[in-house]
Amino acid sequence: MNPFTKKIAQVLGLPEKGVDNTLTLLEDGCTIPFISRYRKERTGGLNEVQIAQIAEINDKLKELVKRKETIVKTITEQGKMTDELQKRIDNCWESTELEDIYLPYRPKRRTRAQVAREQGLEPLATLLLLQREPHPQQVAQRFVKGEVTDVATALKGAQDIIAEMVSEDERSRNQVRQSFRRDARISSKVVKAKKDTDEAAKFSDYFDWEEPLKRCSSHRLLAMRRGESEGILRVSITTNDEFCVERLQRHYVHGYGKCQSLVAEAVEDGYKRLLEPSIETEFAALSKEQADEEAIKVFTANLRQLLMDAPLGQKRVMGVDPGFRTGCKVVCLDAQGNLLHHEAIFPHPPVNHRMQATMHVLQMLKDYQIEAIAIGNGTASRETKEFMEEVITTLPTPHSSLPTPQIFVVSEDGASVYSASKTAREEFPDEDVTVRGAVSIGRRLMDPLAELVKIDPKSIGVGQYQHDVDQSKLKKSLDLMVESCVNQVGVNLNTASQHLLTYVSGLGPTLAKNIIEYRKANGAFTARAQLKKVPRLGPTAYQQCAGFLRIPHAKNPLDNSAVHPESYPLVERMAHDQGCTVEELISNPALREKIDIRHYVTAETGIPTLTDIMKELEKPGRDPREQIEVFEFDPNVKEVDDLIEGMILPGIVTNITNFGAFVDIGVHQDGLVHISQLANKFVKDPNDVVHLHQHVQVRVVEVDRRRNRISLSMRL
Repeated sequence: MNPFTKKIAQVLGLPEKGVDNTLTLLEDGCTIPFISRYRKERTGGLNEVQIAQIAEINDKLKELVKRKETIVKTITEQGKMTDELQKRIDNCWESTELEDIYLPYRPKRRTRAQVAREQGLEPLATLLLLQREPHPQQVAQRFVKGEVTDVATALKGAQDIIAEMVSEDERSRNQVRQSFRRDARISSKVVKAKKDTDEAAKFSDYFDWEEPLKRCSSHRLLAMRRGESEGILRVSITTNDEFCVERLQRHYVHGYGKCQSLVAEAVEDGYKRLLEPSIETEFAALSKEQADEEAIKVFTANLRQLLMDAPLGQKRVMGVDPGFRTGCKVVCLDAQGNLLHHEAIFPHPPVNHRMQATMHVLQMLKDYQIEAIAIGNGTASRETKEFMEEVITTLPTPHSSLPTPQIFVVSEDGASVYSASKTAREEFPDEDVTVRGAVSIGRRLMDPLAELVKIDPKSIGVGQYQHDVDQSKLKKSLDLMVESCVNQVGVNLNTASQHLLTYVSGLGPTLAKNIIEYRKANGAFTARAQLKKVPRLGPTAYQQCAGFLRIPHAKNPLDNSAVHPESYPLVERMAHDQGCTVEELISNPALREKIDIRHYVTAETGIPTLTDIMKELEKPGRDPREQIEVFEFDPNVKEVDDLIEGMILPGIVTNITNFGAFVDIGVHQDGLVHISQLANKFVKDPNDVVHLHQHVQVRVVEVDRRRNRISLSMRL
């Protein structure tokens, strides 16, 4: 059994057997999507979230073990290791407790207490702590020598030693922590010199703010910390200092007298100068870490919704990056997303070549048999959509061979980042950034997932203070979410880009590149088994990736399903028992209804996997994403000045935070629906009520033109 199994099972409340098997699978190089989908018998049906939690805690425990080794080595080299201390370290599994144990032994800069010890004042500190001397000044006289020039210096040095002892004592630290947990308050004040600056305006809510730390939401804490990092706010976390000092003094001071007074002074100094700042720093870091986790959770939930957004599918698409002065960049793509043509049109002021633009668009629609038009939602988006609608009204009758394209407005967040990226340059080395951006907009309509994986998730515009959180944790969390979505949907092996293949379970950049090169050299894959011929794609990688790769129109229909190749013999046996082919088994529900899956249970394959196989045979290769819908803004509202309080308007959800949702109502500035205005009931999590790109009806509550803020409500 893995040494961490019991600990992880206890923390997560999961069965030890499932946790242990999961750890074994992870150690063997299995990915989270593979374990979740194809090893349910081994894990007891754990989902991706639970498996990811197991992996995360396992990594933390490994790091803790490394930290223990460093601590033991350091204390041993000092000659201060004892059996009792070693046992305490071995049995400790909390990083805060471990650091408290280590604190008195940790090498530190030359402190006032260290200087006093070098001056030989530690025995005096011990005598003061015993509090038995009625005349401590007389005792201190014995220590006046060398750098200790008088009694006052001797007593002050002894107090410095006591202060440091108090600040490093585990019990003292835990007492103060307890006070911070119960009573800590976070406050922010504006830096006076910055109060009236434009940069400070966005932080005006926090110019004089205070609240209990335990009630401070992640978005408020991150906003304050951002204001602090920009030099606009001063942020502090405080507790009841008087209560803490009194409690510590009750522990260290016994009775009344001169010694007791000196010890009481040292305890107060130790608290104010060393202990309180240390615990404040600890709670500042802890609260920031918790806020980061909450913000990352919000970001990953939003990213999942965005990646799983409804795809149009393989249609011939015109992608448009709208603009006024610089014109609209138009691209025509085939059903596989390949660039066929691009040009710029100028239907809007100041150029205003509307008739010419109309003729050019009509020609492109005809030449490339365009089935849908994707327009970016940035500047000139609504004007360009209206122009395209006018153009479509001039098309020939529906009886002609020319299709009537639907028009969609597509989020262009991150398109500019993609267009300047290495990936875009490799895809379109001969095109400029404007063409690449328009291609990205068009492809996003066809398949949001396939296109968005090419963009750094932080640039997609669905986060909450994403640049302020721990970047390594954010990247890890987002990468896991992208991997989860890609593998949940499945990937067409013959059309997938190298970037998309990178996120397939078991692959990565090198194998993804090798697959693309093999495909170029040998043509389209006709069977999953051909993956074994790809250079460096060995048995382990094949096992991990095969079930997530799809081959439409393959000779074996299972190659276009989520049924893993290791289960092909089982499905073939089912078909044989029904006297039919696998293809007939898939197409005939009556044949599948006759199957009793209990007859096919083996030591490796149980009811969970067999149930998944039967679901997949029902709809092989089915895309789990929803169907796409067309959206229309209110034609009478185009600018912020058109808004009137009380208006009911259609909108589209563009971002979700834990304090509400942002909604685009077509005025070039998103409005905020506060969490309290999302529904006619209490809402704990906005994701329970809305999802990204959802079409909603909102009421205009307030328009703050100075701060460019629009308040909306969904409580109609």
